[in-house]
Amino acid sequence: MSILVIAEHDNAQLKGATLNVIAAAQKIGGDIHVLVAGAGVSAVAQQASQAAGVAKVLVADAASLADGLAENVAAQVLALAKDYGHILFAATASGKNVAPRVAAKLDVAQVSDIISVVSPDTFTRPIYAGNAIATVQSADAVKVVTVRTTGFDAVAATGGQAQVQAVDAVADSGRSAFVSREVAKSDRPELAGAARVVSGGRGLGSAENFKLLDPLADKLGAAIGASRAAVDAGYAPNDWQVGQTGKIVAPQLYVAIGISGAIQHLAGMKDSKVIVAINKDAEAPIFGVADYGLVADLFQAVPELVAAL
Repeated sequence: MSILVIAEHDNAQLKGATLNVIAAAQKIGGDIHVLVAGAGVSAVAQQASQAAGVAKVLVADAASLADGLAENVAAQVLALAKDYGHILFAATASGKNVAPRVAAKLDVAQVSDIISVVSPDTFTRPIYAGNAIATVQSADAVKVVTVRTTGFDAVAATGGQAQVQAVDAVADSGRSAFVSREVAKSDRPELAGAARVVSGGRGLGSAENFKLLDPLADKLGAAIGASRAAVDAGYAPNDWQVGQTGKIVAPQLYVAIGISGAIQHLAGMKDSKVIVAINKDAEAPIFGVADYGLVADLFQAVPELVAAL
């Protein structure tokens, strides 16, 4: 049967995570359809139709879907579910909000956070903060799956010529209402999808000292992240947190500054292509996963690094 991928977007732009989920769908095999549910999403549908490997784009366009309320999006997915053997979501805040509702309504067991596809019914996923990999086989007729986007290289965003088809949008469930959205403004790349990330830990000592990372991030064109210890200490905002209970990232370059490398942090960044660590403690666990390590005082090393770039 065909595979349904649920697109992530902001009603104007298709998010990169969708391209990673399409890559996972290609590993499963079969026709790939992408559902774009929102309001005024013609531009998003056009972008989705150009993604490599997509056979059809289904567009559900209605005011009730404008804000991505989980109840309404889940109902839209359920209205189409009977035609599909797999329904794939990105393992993001949005995907994790909708997928369990769909799985529960279909009375199937969700397969969460997959990082590889063994066969159409068998997947691997990390457990114990990434210290073990579980192989999970699903016998359900419809497999509801969330995909860890760092586990699959994104398909090309252009080159495809998928058919775009409108579908009937579901009515508002009335179970929830959109109130407001506070969006952080930043000139930096989005942390979850950035190609380069500079992260700071408790070793920076204060929120004021965290600003030491700004010149380095500016030079590298990088997003700024933080360890949970730094966030809990109030040095950095919650949306900068990288780790098991924060954002999972896999950039081309990850620079860890003043981060000891607790297991929960490593779970969120160890798939980065190149890891650089700066820490004055030569025994810090972060050096166990680093490609390049510098044992030094970060307050001296970081300004010198910025000057050398």
